[in-house]
Amino acid sequence: MNNILDCLREEKEMRLKGRLYHYSQIKFAYNSNKIEGSRLTEDQTRYIFETQTISTENNRTANVNDIIETVNHFRCFDYMLECADNPLSEEIIKEFHKILKQSSFDSHKEWFNIGEYKKLPNVVGEKETTHPLKVKEEMDYLINKYLNNNEIDLKKIIDFHYKFERIHPFQDGNGRVGRLIMFKECLKNNIVPFIIEDEYKIYYYMGLQEYPNSKLRLTDTCLFAQDVYKNIIKYLNEGNDMIKYDEKKNIELNINGRR
Repeated sequence: MNNILDCLREEKEMRLKGRLYHYSQIKFAYNSNKIEGSRLTEDQTRYIFETQTISTENNRTANVNDIIETVNHFRCFDYMLECADNPLSEEIIKEFHKILKQSSFDSHKEWFNIGEYKKLPNVVGEKETTHPLKVKEEMDYLINKYLNNNEIDLKKIIDFHYKFERIHPFQDGNGRVGRLIMFKECLKNNIVPFIIEDEYKIYYYMGLQEYPNSKLRLTDTCLFAQDVYKNIIKYLNEGNDMIKYDEKKNIELNINGRR
């Protein structure tokens, strides 16, 4: 039997369709980009992944940048699988951003600084984020404090995500990089990962806004997404139990009876 990371790696090497790797690539790229405004459909995302071409219907156009960033997200996911065993680092986080934004429209703007921390201040949801001059210091502190935990559980991964998004270290792409980090850290710690679907982005955004006062909404949104991924694993496991994970580590989180 394999853990989830081993399974994803094996299926990637086998180029196996219709299994967990295939599902994860398409669902993750489609939803994470859609949350940030991509206009590609899930079918178009699947078509790009499977055929390296784009399909349009009824003379509808497709945004070139959406296509580029979709392909880049596929590459980010593969890089994430390669480095998932490694401790989280500034290098890994910056590489996520570099791959995600490579050859995109943003990459042609000198001030955008792909693969590096932001040069210009930015605002998210009318709230100021960390000033560019303080990003390096705050990111170092966040990463080091996270790595100093004796054991990483889902609660700590979600907490890191909120703090990462609050710093907002890059000019753009922070949400997608942050969600890739969560997926990676779940795989590293044999916790069932999850994909936040665009359908539930309002709860995800509200959860991030409410987090300093109440962790419930963001945690519950992530747990719901995790349940969806568990159900996919259960379906693919039916009759063979090829994919395993530490069930105890995945049920210990208890927020108002959610688990």
